[in-house]
Amino acid sequence: MVAKNNVTEFVLFGLFQSREMQHVCFVVFSLFHVLTVLGNLLVIITINTSKTLNSPMYLFLSHLSFADMCYPSATTPKMIADTFVERKIISFNGCMTQLFSAHFFGGTEIFLLTVMAYDRYVAICRPLHYTTIMDWRKCGLLAGASWVAGFLHSILQTLLTVQLPFCGPNEIDNFFCDVHPLLKLACADTYVVGLTVVANSGMISLVSFFVLILSYVVILLNLRSRSSEGRHKALSTCGSHIITVLLVLVPPMFMYIRPSTTLAADKLVILFNIAVPPLLNPLIYTLRNNEVKNAMRKLFRVKRGLEEK
Repeated sequence: MVAKNNVTEFVLFGLFQSREMQHVCFVVFSLFHVLTVLGNLLVIITINTSKTLNSPMYLFLSHLSFADMCYPSATTPKMIADTFVERKIISFNGCMTQLFSAHFFGGTEIFLLTVMAYDRYVAICRPLHYTTIMDWRKCGLLAGASWVAGFLHSILQTLLTVQLPFCGPNEIDNFFCDVHPLLKLACADTYVVGLTVVANSGMISLVSFFVLILSYVVILLNLRSRSSEGRHKALSTCGSHIITVLLVLVPPMFMYIRPSTTLAADKLVILFNIAVPPLLNPLIYTLRNNEVKNAMRKLFRVKRGLEEK
């Protein structure tokens, strides 16, 4: 007999049960979220208004900033709002929407980082052919393909989960709807679905990580023949990318490359992945990049000049 889906809503346990810690979470993550949105929005505005930031790298960076702005927005506002209520409820449809949105923007972020690594490889290892290889049409296609790949990754996760029967219980020991906690609640054999999650999320993270690390190793080896100034500039750019790769890809590998089980550390690991990289990426890409800093200074000077008029 096929199990029916009797669950219309889920109860989230949140991060902490203590009211004091929930109040701390409200303050901390409200501040984090505001800074994340404003920081990434500033990067997007700076790139799109500047006449100097017109290389493919900045096109990809603006897409990455948009994904970084949307990724935490899929889960953080609900988590912040839940700090005020005792019983944290999310509807079945809201849960699936949250699952889709988080994996869509998170997956797109990973694919964009891979495209950015390819862009840096071409710029450093094949500089004479860079403008031919990375023309604007190809850059637009690569950026669009990253969003399409993120969508396909996410829709697969969501379709696999939404078709599972949930008969009860409906309590999720997490602050948002993710695949592993939902598989734990399903009243059906989830072995095949669990393997698909590993193949989908886990392998995407693992393969992307090794491809990115390998590409940067090749880049670093090619830098040995460069001048000191060229080597310093390339190392500065690649250094920021490598930091971002580690921040973005290590948590998903921990979460999704293992079988479908939930661990005590899962909540903190996924919280780090949702909150920290999108917050730090604007700082990583601006503090280590003089072109972006100069463009931001010009933007603020123009804004100040308009206000004085």
